[in-house]
Amino acid sequence: MEPIKFMVVSGFLGAGKTTTMIALAEHMNATYGETAIIANDLGANLVDTSLTQTSGCTVTEIASGCICYQMDNVVDQLRRLRDKDRAVFVMSDIPGCGVGALDHVYHTLAREHADEFQLAPFTVITDPERLRMIMPEKADINLPEELVYLLQLQLEEADLVVLNKCDLLTDEEQARYVEFLKTAVPDIPVLCISAREKTGIAELADFITTRGSALKNFSVRDNHEFEQAEAKLTWYNRRMYFKAADDGKIDMNAVVEDLIEEIRMGLIERKRNVPHLKTFATSGNGDFNKASLIGVDYDIEYEQQFLRDHKNMRMIINARAVCESRPLARLVDDAVDEVCERYGLDCQVFFTECFGMADEGR
Repeated sequence: MEPIKFMVVSGFLGAGKTTTMIALAEHMNATYGETAIIANDLGANLVDTSLTQTSGCTVTEIASGCICYQMDNVVDQLRRLRDKDRAVFVMSDIPGCGVGALDHVYHTLAREHADEFQLAPFTVITDPERLRMIMPEKADINLPEELVYLLQLQLEEADLVVLNKCDLLTDEEQARYVEFLKTAVPDIPVLCISAREKTGIAELADFITTRGSALKNFSVRDNHEFEQAEAKLTWYNRRMYFKAADDGKIDMNAVVEDLIEEIRMGLIERKRNVPHLKTFATSGNGDFNKASLIGVDYDIEYEQQFLRDHKNMRMIINARAVCESRPLARLVDDAVDEVCERYGLDCQVFFTECFGMADEGR
């Protein structure tokens, strides 16, 4: 049987990994062959899975842990996507603070499954806003130095660096970012795209389908600085259902916006931040709202908003915060209570998890 190609997509929180994978999969389905996506994160109930499913792409999920430590599951999923869904190319992201998949995933597959899977370039997505943290201007976006170190590690791990969100840059600015990357990580190719505008996607697809991984040696095993960086983050995931108490239709876009704003204000009050918060809300019939926040100092970004008012909505929240787990859980509870009272909503919570990487008992 012909080996299928597999690619890991890494990158910092909020860089646009999911949007890039969707744009790539849509293009490659039309030009290359059946392409599938594995959504991966440390928690369960992932916004990325719900969003990817709305695109019509083939998607599966590996949750509750990074793929680095679920290799049997990874191999099983790749085989299922190959045999059941006829995929010829599969890509998976890893958690937004993730480093080490080159060592754990690529080298394991090359060593034990080279006859089944070819390894496409290990691809790291970055974006201008995060990149400025390590450029000469040393932009302060209220993240601890440990997380800046994570970004540097991710770039060094790459076979290919992709500068996303280039639609936000002038030609001169783009050239400056590319020049910096070529200096910061020499000998690593750099491509520029806008996943949202789908520019540069054809060139990216051509690169990853015609080249393989260099399989360089890169490991963060026993790296104390990496462990310190991971310990700064808390994961928060919740799945819930909102319903108008009087059974009337209301503006659920306003509910989503106000909920995110309440969380933002709670974090600001506690002098904490959220490198990435994502929400996905739907009332069925294809109408949905996908929103994200890449820090308390930024505006909410919308992939799509509801097209009409609704009586109810199902909602998933995924947050990766620089905040202790217990205060984060309390402030999200307070935010939900506030919007329910403001809009006359009943809320039923089906699932919640909140944990820090360094929490005892995890």
